[in-house]
Amino acid sequence: MAPTVYVINGPNLNLLGTREPATYGRATLADVETLCREAGDRHGFEIVFRQSNHEGDLVSWIQEAGAEGAAGIVLNAAAYTHTSVALLDAVAAIAVPVIEVHISNVHAREPFRHVSYVARAAKGVICGLGPQGYALAIAGLAGLAVKGS
Repeated sequence: MAPTVYVINGPNLNLLGTREPATYGRATLADVETLCREAGDRHGFEIVFRQSNHEGDLVSWIQEAGAEGAAGIVLNAAAYTHTSVALLDAVAAIAVPVIEVHISNVHAREPFRHVSYVARAAKGVICGLGPQGYALAIAGLAGLAVKGS
């Protein structure tokens, strides 16, 4: 059985492809899932792909990944990135590397988006590279697995 990477997406990411295409592009969440599964195949990972608009679901999935001994988590917490101590605590509580991903360059946007609670506990952060950031995060997790985190 291949090691598992959880790809967890937060609020409003279900609207990709139609939501603010000038900022987020035209790729849908289904396109992102396909990209992640292809990247997982290249690196020998099984992908668990999820999205919720509810903070508690994200916390539960992070804890699940920890309990299952996942190889890593790619987390696009979306707006919760900037507000959620609960997500920070969940990421900090598990012994699984987490890479935070954002489709847009949050540092080129409104000042409140420059703050990430999640980043305090994440192994790394990728932003501004569009959906390709997810594939890069999966490659990063593969590199961490090879060198033992």
